[in-house]
Amino acid sequence: MSFHEERFPTSLSFGAMGGPERRTDVVELTSGFEERNSPWAHSRRRYDAGFGLRKLDDIDALLAFFEARSGQLHGFRWKDWADFKSCKPSANVAATDQVIGAGDGTSLTFQLVKTYSSGGVSYARPIAKPVVGTVRVAIGGAELTLGSDFTVDAAQGTVTLALAPAAGEAVTAGFEFDVPVRFDTDRIHVSIATFQAGQAPDVPVVEVRV
Repeated sequence: MSFHEERFPTSLSFGAMGGPERRTDVVELTSGFEERNSPWAHSRRRYDAGFGLRKLDDIDALLAFFEARSGQLHGFRWKDWADFKSCKPSANVAATDQVIGAGDGTSLTFQLVKTYSSGGVSYARPIAKPVVGTVRVAIGGAELTLGSDFTVDAAQGTVTLALAPAAGEAVTAGFEFDVPVRFDTDRIHVSIATFQAGQAPDVPVVEVRV
């Protein structure tokens, strides 16, 4: 899959509507009971970046980004303003925000994840596109130093440690992240309302697997 490590302009994504979706197959039995099954292990996010009246410079930035991605052809990064941190939106990122693994004495590479919990049930979401410069890592609560103690693959969302943690030691991380997406259309409709402003009412964006 072709993916551009380029973020959609955050000034344009701010205010966009969207969020996670699931796919559930529901079979209603003759007894009235249901059987439910999901073929998806992970949710998929959809957004609508369409906006109302904007400056013509905003319209120009949208068109430039769309053309550079060749419509649906190339994926890109998207900031979900409702969910872009390893911590609560009001908190600051800390190295102990998320448990991303446990040491076994040999493993050096760990995938970043964000865990969502409610009512005793948890879902671990793989994070593939951390924001460069925001990743913090700790082992057993002791924060490490980027470069000397660990490195980050910002294109895959993995952390590689210089030394393997001892068996049972918790590996934790904090980070900001983007969502890997693509345009869900090969057509952008633009309307020029005045000499100074225009609008693009429908700009669908969908998450891609990487």
